[in-house]
Amino acid sequence: MNLLEVRGLEVRFGDGPAALVVEALDVVDGETLAVIGPNGSGKSTLFAALACVRPWDAGRLTFEGRPVEPTGPAALDYRRRIATVMQQPLLLDTTALDNAAQGLRYRGIGRREARAKAQAWLDRLGIGHLASRRARHLSGGEAQRVSLARAMAIEPRLVLLDEPFAPLDAPSRAAFIADLRRVLAETGTTALLVTHDRSEALMLADRVAVLLGGRIVQIGTPAEVFEAPADERVAAFVGVETIQPGVLESVDDGLGVVRVFGPGGTVSRVEVRTDLPAGSAVHVCVRPEDVAVSPRDAGSHVHEGLTSVRNRLPGVVRAVLPLEGQFRVTIDCGFPLVATVTKRAFVELGLEEGRAVVAAFKATAAHLVPRRPGREEARPSQAGPPAGQAAPEPLPACQES
Repeated sequence: MNLLEVRGLEVRFGDGPAALVVEALDVVDGETLAVIGPNGSGKSTLFAALACVRPWDAGRLTFEGRPVEPTGPAALDYRRRIATVMQQPLLLDTTALDNAAQGLRYRGIGRREARAKAQAWLDRLGIGHLASRRARHLSGGEAQRVSLARAMAIEPRLVLLDEPFAPLDAPSRAAFIADLRRVLAETGTTALLVTHDRSEALMLADRVAVLLGGRIVQIGTPAEVFEAPADERVAAFVGVETIQPGVLESVDDGLGVVRVFGPGGTVSRVEVRTDLPAGSAVHVCVRPEDVAVSPRDAGSHVHEGLTSVRNRLPGVVRAVLPLEGQFRVTIDCGFPLVATVTKRAFVELGLEEGRAVVAAFKATAAHLVPRRPGREEARPSQAGPPAGQAAPEPLPACQES
């Protein structure tokens, strides 16, 4: 059952074109839907429209089967059945308990009952001992928990969350995400999370909607969106680091051979599982965690445990970037291929710049998206060979191990 349905929603600023257009968006009763997108993609505008704090210019919202108007009694009734948790907690200059009871008091609940329910939620979120502390003396994480307690105390049918973890430090953020996930599961509350952080969507969402340029371009489970992005724009946003243009030369029983175009006119070939027809102009998308790296001198013994690896490309390490607990390694295989390796593997393999390696990935690990007209390439990583040095020769054919 769809709790909330959005159809043909448009929001404009002034006389220009619509800043936000949502043809169709459904929030299923009991699910957590994450709307993700970069800054400026229209997330805050969508949030404001769904919260009925900004009128929309066209389209309709339906909540529990009843239409919602931007203003008037229908909007007020809808707003009483939902709750919001903002990026900034927006607490009153009073105690944590009074703030947590605020929504109940606005709904006509008596002071004693409201405070009892609010105290129960403060306890549930691990800050019951802070009930008498004034809001200005709370830490960022504590204030955000009070904000969540205030939202959940009214037992909303839908809770809207607008970047609620953005102002928190890493430990507070991790703890708050874990508690929110637990609370939503225990109560069965439907939630819509607006965020630019992919990891938050992965940790919390049952489904993900990708918002780019004021348009929703893909909706699906986290696995569908992150492992099979709809186009190169989605791929780049959800963390695919290798996005290379190519042409699907042939397809045999679902296994395609792609001619991949690298910088300087280099051409490589990779094998990919696909249902696209031969001759398609495509982008080859490979996530960095799906690329295995071995020293070139390991010969035919590399990747013995990966029996389905069809793509083994000799290359040279061109760039190394240390990350938290791992390294991002860009390998010139005729095209820039990005891999992430653990710190231990990085040291053991000696993956310094200039190191000759073999990069391997399965045919099922690569994902093809049709190339849009006028979009010849979209490569987040540009790591071609240095001037005057030829790219390494790719393998003549991808081989099964």
